[in-house]
Amino acid sequence: MTSTEAAFASGQSREGTQPGWVVMKFGGSSVATLPNWRMIAARLQQRLQDGHRVLVVHSAIRGVSDMLQMALDAATADEDGPDVADIRSIHVPLATAFEVDIDELLGDHLAELRQLLAGVRLIREATPRIAARVLACGELMATRLSAEWLRRQGLEVHWHDARELLCSSPRGHARQDYLAAVCSHEPDSQLATKLTAPGIHLSQGFVARHPEGDTVVLGRGGSDTSAAYFGAKLAAQRVEIWTDVPGMFSADPRIVPAARLLTELDYEEAQEIASAGGLVLHPRSIEPLALQKIPLFVRCTSRPELPGTLVGASARDDRPCVKAISLRENVTLLSMESIGMWHEVGFLAKVFDVFAEHGVSVGLVSTSESNVTVSLDANPEDLEPGALEKLVSALEPMCHVTRLNDCAAVSLVGRKIRATIARLGSAFATFEEHRLHLISQAANDLNLTVVVDQAQGYRLVQKLHPEVMRDATRDPSLGPTWESLQQRFQTATEERPQWWVQYRDQLLDQFGSQQCAYVYDLATVEASISALQGLKNVENVFYAMKANGHGAILDTVFAAGMGFECVSPGELSTIVERFPGIAPSRLLYTPNFAHREDYEVGFELGAYVTLDNLFVLEHWGDLLQGREVFLRVDPGQGRGHHEHVKTAGNQSKFGIPLFELERAAELAGQIDCRVIGIHAHSGSGITKPDSWGEVADILAAAARLFPDVRVLDLGGGLGIPEKPGDRSLDLERLDASLGAVRAEQPDLEIWLEPGRYIVAEAGVLLARVTQLKGKGQTRYVGVATGMNSLIRPALYGAYHEIVNLTRFGEDATDLVNIVGPICETGDKLGTERLLPPTEEGDVLLIANTGAYGRVMASQYNMREPAPEWTLERS
Repeated sequence: MTSTEAAFASGQSREGTQPGWVVMKFGGSSVATLPNWRMIAARLQQRLQDGHRVLVVHSAIRGVSDMLQMALDAATADEDGPDVADIRSIHVPLATAFEVDIDELLGDHLAELRQLLAGVRLIREATPRIAARVLACGELMATRLSAEWLRRQGLEVHWHDARELLCSSPRGHARQDYLAAVCSHEPDSQLATKLTAPGIHLSQGFVARHPEGDTVVLGRGGSDTSAAYFGAKLAAQRVEIWTDVPGMFSADPRIVPAARLLTELDYEEAQEIASAGGLVLHPRSIEPLALQKIPLFVRCTSRPELPGTLVGASARDDRPCVKAISLRENVTLLSMESIGMWHEVGFLAKVFDVFAEHGVSVGLVSTSESNVTVSLDANPEDLEPGALEKLVSALEPMCHVTRLNDCAAVSLVGRKIRATIARLGSAFATFEEHRLHLISQAANDLNLTVVVDQAQGYRLVQKLHPEVMRDATRDPSLGPTWESLQQRFQTATEERPQWWVQYRDQLLDQFGSQQCAYVYDLATVEASISALQGLKNVENVFYAMKANGHGAILDTVFAAGMGFECVSPGELSTIVERFPGIAPSRLLYTPNFAHREDYEVGFELGAYVTLDNLFVLEHWGDLLQGREVFLRVDPGQGRGHHEHVKTAGNQSKFGIPLFELERAAELAGQIDCRVIGIHAHSGSGITKPDSWGEVADILAAAARLFPDVRVLDLGGGLGIPEKPGDRSLDLERLDASLGAVRAEQPDLEIWLEPGRYIVAEAGVLLARVTQLKGKGQTRYVGVATGMNSLIRPALYGAYHEIVNLTRFGEDATDLVNIVGPICETGDKLGTERLLPPTEEGDVLLIANTGAYGRVMASQYNMREPAPEWTLERS
């Protein structure tokens, strides 16, 4: 048992005191399902049996707060958007599982919400005071449901309105006072008096009362802060934050699956990680507990057996070390330049007075003799409307102000950071290829932060983590990797669904003595196609064949009756030659910056041809006259798992920007070219099911400019689970979001053109182990092929699960890097992966390589890429 587990289990975590108050906070994912609530009830019963007094604080059900904000935005703009019925519907599954009457419990809250939104729509304005009342409804409704269910389980439960327990402190700006409120957190005997009844006391996170009696909310992540306020006011023995992850990690596991669990942190370290972009704890939740030395435990609701993270006044290890790498995106910088600031007494004081007057908080600061650059604590959208513009105008008389948007702050957090810089030389070589906007080294020696373009942040964290954490084995506070925790959980609790697990022996038999090969399972392709064809609100699905053009896969797609989305004359000719007589309506052609003859090929074959820019309309009118075409639109925001696969937004070469559509309609009319479809493709690897509905709304609005439009083509980009713990895309929710669009646009068809979703999980890359090597703490496993066969990891840090197929099922104990034979430092297929002890000749399997694997291969170093074959199931 680790010291963290022992401290948690003992119940004596405050210097041996007898059991007292325990504040338990549960997040939106934790409170969304009945199985989780059964585990929560068991935890509560255990706390009571241990003699604790228990206060439960929990969030709104996952997704409700976002929907309430969208409902506010729609009402303010008098546009269609989520309504009270939609918000009620999110609560229905849980209420049904609880077997409680939703309208009896939530009727008053829903009626108030309906009235508030109607008022906002009437005056088209949501004041901070009204917005706070709307946003608070999520927590109030969720706690009503949970309190009733817990009572039915035999627990004595007392429901409290948090507005009667927590009072905010004025901050001087309406938006901050109501939407980002703060509360005092000194010990409060009056609060303890209100909670004297025996049993479970239950209240809301995120919600408090203004001194004048109005509702306020504590900002995003405010439930953590509520728990800390309650814990401090009650002088609690401990505060427990129960969430959907096992604790705090050395990096975001979604970016770095090899991130290590941080089993113990002191308050200052936790504060730095949270402030620098760590997503597990809200930065304001730590100070109230630190002042009273109240331990804070972070635990996973669905996996309570894991040790989690203990934040407390632990004995410090004075050795220089890096504990974590944090990434904070959507950072805005203001660069203020003036030669007049040189030797001017009080210049910075004047500048920061202006920030204070406009209610804008500063995060990072970097100064020189003629320049001051700062980052903003809040995203621009979190400020009062126009606040940033007013701030810049007020600063202009003193200096020239440049605003830098879309930045990312990458922070190294640890102890004695200055002392680690000398041995981070190789890590800092990473910055050579990145433009640094700001560098800040904290005076407390806990933090070193660089600000780069947002497009670089994700990859920078991936490259830095193995460099700065290579000595992690020496730090006892660093626990297992995220990947190992997920593998342990999957092995213990579920049957792995991957087809290659079931057919492991057959794969090894077919592989024989080969060195490398791509293997495709056609039954998995068929299952993916069937799932897509089951979408009720999608009329047509085209396979984006650039993902994988293997003949057997194309045959499977054709036999299923799907069409093909092609991006080159070569792809078109491949389909036409392989399937003579194929109906032109099954061909969708989407060239980009292509030659005129490329478009001519598409028109000659009768394919649906997509135009990607105004140039074609302006200069090739004779080619387009009398034809029907699609227009590819840039919806304005890219989506996906990496900047290289985001195919919308100003930094993407694809699509006609929305502001040019009126000109496109004018040009099409002049040359008698009928636009029958509006198309967009935002990116790849998207797992948010509402994304396609959001794009459809944008395209439907664009379609009003073109009277002949009958199709909204939403592109592809449907994501698959890639990293351990990833969830599958919820196709049912995707279909429901498209159903809402169809209800408003019944005359328009919806098309999709997925590639990766259909074939990625159907393919694996097998590679034989060639050599093993160790360099200090770093261990390498070499395999027979590398970036010449699979370039995605080197190109944009793509993650692929890697297992030793020869030794599958054995304990994975070795942390290794998997590399290929290509003469490039970037020839890595996997970094910091857990494998069983591996030997020369073993066969490694690299999963989810059916898409953008062999089709992107090369003969670099004059090495042939892996051949392809299909699995022969038996």
